[in-house]
Amino acid sequence: MEILIAEDDPVSRRLLEASLKKWDYQVVSACDGAQAWDLLQAADAPRLAILDWMMPGLSGPEVCRNVRMQAREPYTYILLLTARNQKEDLIEGMEAGADDYITKPFDAQELKVRLRAGRRILELQAELVAARETLREQATHDSLTRLWNRSSILDILKREMAKAERETASVGLIMVDLDHFKQINDTHGHMAGDEVLREAARRMQASLRSYDAVGRYGGEEFLIVSPGSSQASAINLAERLRSAIHREPLRVGEKSLTFSISLGVAAVQGVATTPEVLIRAADEALYRAKELGRNRVESAGS
Repeated sequence: MEILIAEDDPVSRRLLEASLKKWDYQVVSACDGAQAWDLLQAADAPRLAILDWMMPGLSGPEVCRNVRMQAREPYTYILLLTARNQKEDLIEGMEAGADDYITKPFDAQELKVRLRAGRRILELQAELVAARETLREQATHDSLTRLWNRSSILDILKREMAKAERETASVGLIMVDLDHFKQINDTHGHMAGDEVLREAARRMQASLRSYDAVGRYGGEEFLIVSPGSSQASAINLAERLRSAIHREPLRVGEKSLTFSISLGVAAVQGVATTPEVLIRAADEALYRAKELGRNRVESAGS
């Protein structure tokens, strides 16, 4: 693990470096508080830091306060190295945001044990963050396709429509339905149907811009929110999606499945309306596409 040492005394700094390298730490050194603060702001900053209390530029407690004010993740575990041993001084250091302290001259074994405790805390924090992100993913994404789920894609639509109204901009909405999906399930089985859903999701995502959003609306239906798209550009996007889905079959075991989608397009530009109205318009266009033979794009008002 990488560790930052901030110590202005070169002899003490070299002694610390030697001990830490012997314990298999990768050491990054700073000769004053200002340099330590710069290093701790980097995207790949060390997560463990030993800061001398008294340093030029910024003191150890001042660096602690700056780090805690940012409240960044992942967490930085900070140990203060100080010649002070008065209770009031130690309280000041801990209130500044330090996690632990060790007094000078330091005992090598004590420092080793305190750093080991810091590492355990960082590992536990990393596990908690990973668990939180997993829960967030489960709450916002469809478990089968890994696309946005229904509530998330509707939230995105509301947000983009509100932004478009404020900025007198446009937003396009595409409703997608997999053609004859029940027949795929009945003929080839639900596992094959799941593969078709996953592949349709993958092909759609690959055809979208980075700021477009696609979510599973329900069953075999999907919603695509396309910020900045007029009716014409949303139709072009829908045609690109239709082609991407239909152009090559999907291999499922020994089977080769050709599948297609029908798409309904609606768009709004700088006018006050509701997501429900836009969804209804796209849904009506989708219904026409299915009525007219499927594997086609229809737009609202056409």
